[in-house]
Amino acid sequence: MPGSSAPHFKAALVQLCSGRDVAANIAAASDLIRAAAAGGAQYIQTPENTHLMELEKPRLMAELQPEKNNRALDAFSTLARDLKRWLHIGSVGVKCDDGRIANRSFVFAPDGEIAARYDKIHMFDVDLGNGEAYRESETFQPGTEAVIADLPWGGLGLTICYDLRFPALHRTLAQAGAQMIAGPSAFTRVTGEAHWNTLLRARAIEAQCFVLAAAQGGRHENGRETFGHSLIIAPWGEILAEADTEPGFITADVDLARVAEARRKVPSLTHDRPFTVARAKSLAQV
Repeated sequence: MPGSSAPHFKAALVQLCSGRDVAANIAAASDLIRAAAAGGAQYIQTPENTHLMELEKPRLMAELQPEKNNRALDAFSTLARDLKRWLHIGSVGVKCDDGRIANRSFVFAPDGEIAARYDKIHMFDVDLGNGEAYRESETFQPGTEAVIADLPWGGLGLTICYDLRFPALHRTLAQAGAQMIAGPSAFTRVTGEAHWNTLLRARAIEAQCFVLAAAQGGRHENGRETFGHSLIIAPWGEILAEADTEPGFITADVDLARVAEARRKVPSLTHDRPFTVARAKSLAQV
């Protein structure tokens, strides 16, 4: 049951193909969240950009709201309370006082209150070479603080999408007490096909944590194509559940005893040593 202190629970990841209609996106996410809860999930996660997928800045700014009196957050808070579940909304864009946007995760407790917030730290500023280019830092305000949410079963480290490529963040979260790491994402199809599974499995193995990564999947109204393949991965690197590319949800049992087992077998999180970097001289310099 939700709220159990036993280190064992059922997790669900909701996969979406969010578009430009905020009300429709909230409705689609809510239907799948309800279905996951009806299936026994005690913790339910949605992807990055749950309530809106928009690339055009003027349209994005016109749709987004501050955190206070935010229609998406109000809806998901009510849903968490009604379902009495831990509900992790992978991210919602919220307007900040400086005119920029925070790409922010929200973890709602079963009473509907916000238990944790996390602003995406690493900005997706890339040129993929196939006509796709993204400059998140031109619109979004990066976060500056790593966050662990205290769930009834253990610590959940919060990350969002591009954060996946920064192993130091995941290691830091694990060493600070995270036993699970969330990675809600909207990976492009190109980068997803190349790196998604490999990176997620690597982060699970390195951090010796469960990794739970809900994803956007499919072709969106804004023309972007995302990879899907939401994943739940155990601390030893095994994939416990994987979605395809369509909206839906996956579930798996999360037994946190497996975290202790992995860390007992290979206690690498306690083996850090200080070092410096030296550039070797070439033979011509000797």
